[in-house]
Amino acid sequence: MSTVVAALFAPHHAGAHATTTQPAVVTTDNETPILYDDEAGGNASGDDPAIWVHPADSRKSLVIVTAKEGGLRVYDAGSRELQSLPATEAPRADAAAGRYNNVDIAYGISLSGRRVDVAVVSDRYNDQLRFFVIDPAGTAARTPLTEVTAPDQSFLFNPDREAVDEERTAYGLAIWQPRPGETYAVVTQEGTTTVATARIVESGGGLGYTGVQRLSMPSSFPLPDGTTWVPCEEPGVLPQLEGVAVDQASGVLYAAQEDVGLWRLQLPLGSGSRPTLVDRVKDFGIHDVYDDETEECQPVDPKAKGYGGNLLTADAEGVDIYYGPRSTGYVLVSSQGDDRFAVYERQGRNRPLGSFLVKGVGGVDDINGSDGLAVTNRPVDGYRQGLLVTHDEPETGPDVDADRDATNFSYVSWGAVARAMGLTVDTRAGNDPRFP
Repeated sequence: MSTVVAALFAPHHAGAHATTTQPAVVTTDNETPILYDDEAGGNASGDDPAIWVHPADSRKSLVIVTAKEGGLRVYDAGSRELQSLPATEAPRADAAAGRYNNVDIAYGISLSGRRVDVAVVSDRYNDQLRFFVIDPAGTAARTPLTEVTAPDQSFLFNPDREAVDEERTAYGLAIWQPRPGETYAVVTQEGTTTVATARIVESGGGLGYTGVQRLSMPSSFPLPDGTTWVPCEEPGVLPQLEGVAVDQASGVLYAAQEDVGLWRLQLPLGSGSRPTLVDRVKDFGIHDVYDDETEECQPVDPKAKGYGGNLLTADAEGVDIYYGPRSTGYVLVSSQGDDRFAVYERQGRNRPLGSFLVKGVGGVDDINGSDGLAVTNRPVDGYRQGLLVTHDEPETGPDVDADRDATNFSYVSWGAVARAMGLTVDTRAGNDPRFP
């Protein structure tokens, strides 16, 4: 077996050490208002959340989510909507109305002589980043978010507007803050395997970015049987990555390649480190062909077993990190294909620990097909043992119009997850490198 194949199929990458393939079950009774992806609903389709933790009063913490063409929504810990921001035109000469895909929080950025916390957003229709200062009053603010994007920022992945309009543009996003005064965005590109980093800088009284670096992740994979596996996609599309998260203490990037699995890569890009495939989706290695008529991929051999793990069912989507003491904690991944959430150790080789699913109670529906997620070990208002927020699609229930595309976000107590899976709860601020 070649070195490359051996690295891909070493036992600690296979998910085989998870204690059980049966998911734990946790419950939630808290979800945000329904978003509808149609003209009447402002074409709002929920996708990705971020949690801003107030430094002194957890009751003032915010949950900020993307709604694609519907812009941004801001909620409190009780899932009450505090602000709705439209996906406006980017501040550029060739502007288009935005499509906000992913969001993350940058803490303590310098702007106009003060330190501010910022919601950073990927804008697919303008292939760039957008920046929104967070009012330090949090839930008590009249307008929690205010845009401060500097004008005429460069495209992240494309040479010109004509290329941008092909929509191979900014997609997944995470913030990396390796040291005080230095902040980067890690961004993936829709429909390709490219990952980029860009340094966030002050520009003309606003925020922009510079120094874009790019790296292409693998798109084909050698298998133990001597064949090469290429994940089946639409013609002209490569197996894209979306969900990304950076361990702020180690600089390790975790990236979910939707039809492949979970990667680990040491930042900065170009440092010489090779990406490691932590875990593989269940149908990894099954050869498919694309059917133009049905626009679906079908297995060449319906009986093929493949070489996948047992925790991720494509698509592998949202990723975030629960910080425990020192290097401990957990990496969480949305297993969209089976409505579950996979959990891996943060330290070492990211040993898989199992998965859980979320059932709704008290009139709240189960979480289906989750895309983005966010987790914090810090108390957030009534969530005294930490908070997990996750996308839910489709949103279901008696109050949902079944003829419309409905999404929203659900809040889950980390304490409930920890009890169900035998995980750690440690709410000390010092665990999270973002909070000195």
